[in-house]
Amino acid sequence: MLKKDIGLLILILVVGTVVAIINPLFISPINIANTANLVGLFGIFAIGQAFVIITGGIELSVGSIIALLGVLFVDLMVNHGVAWPVALGLMLVLGAVMGLAHGLLITRLHLQPFIVTLCGLLIYRGAARYYTADGTAGFAFGDSFPTLEWLTTGRTLGIPHSMFAFVVIAVVMWVVLHRSVFGRYLFAVGKNEEAARYSGVPTNKVIVASYVICGVLTAISAIFFAMYTRSISPSSHGNFYELYAIAASVLGGFSLRGGEGSIVGVVLGSILLQILQNLVNLLGIPSSLNFAVMGSVILIGVLADTQFAEYRKRKAAAKGAAGRESA
Repeated sequence: MLKKDIGLLILILVVGTVVAIINPLFISPINIANTANLVGLFGIFAIGQAFVIITGGIELSVGSIIALLGVLFVDLMVNHGVAWPVALGLMLVLGAVMGLAHGLLITRLHLQPFIVTLCGLLIYRGAARYYTADGTAGFAFGDSFPTLEWLTTGRTLGIPHSMFAFVVIAVVMWVVLHRSVFGRYLFAVGKNEEAARYSGVPTNKVIVASYVICGVLTAISAIFFAMYTRSISPSSHGNFYELYAIAASVLGGFSLRGGEGSIVGVVLGSILLQILQNLVNLLGIPSSLNFAVMGSVILIGVLADTQFAEYRKRKAAAKGAAGRESA
């Protein structure tokens, strides 16, 4: 674990202890299980966001993708009789295609990631609302998909399956990011894209791949959320989820400048955000302040990242000066 990760883990333990003291319901089995379920639901697409951020990019259309794919997933099964494995596969393909489109617009047409994904946010949300005629998509009375429901909303030994999926994805993505050539390429592109290109790194392919990974993980999240809520209102479903993903990534040590971060960090960031939201609920603070809490967390995370970067620069400069003097 990095020093940032250890510090974040300590913060989680401190906040969790304080909340448990204030309200013992925090450590009740049902509350822990519900919190774990939410960590899994939100953590999956947060990992996808982290892969984009490490390249120096950003994905603002996460929430809209979750809304659109959720609507399509439910509609295919309920109104068109498509078998759920086929519908699930189609959603993963669509998520990959959306990520591919974003990556190509950024690398081939040299558009800014912010602009591309902001347009995606508006387009996908609008498409979802148009598809349902601004109505609500959901399961009718009697609709049942036992296997799918068990896989997505079931629990084993009291642990939600969304949490199992989150852990498995986190482990796989940890290997990809920290133990593979592709992972080293991601860090290199985020640190200095031009230098990485001159070093032989296929920068465009790496950037596109990061958006594809984000799209696929977001599609997985869309399926979990669709089965969890069982009713999707396109105008509100997934609203501000991109904010959550960015906050979890920044808290986890992913610099918005790119080239820094760890999967352990984004996992801990996802956990901390859910603990903070749980704190808001348990203390009776208005739920409308949830976004204020997340906004504050992002601000604090960016400030800490900036100050830490400045400290490292000063330390490196001082070490260099000391080396020249000794020579």
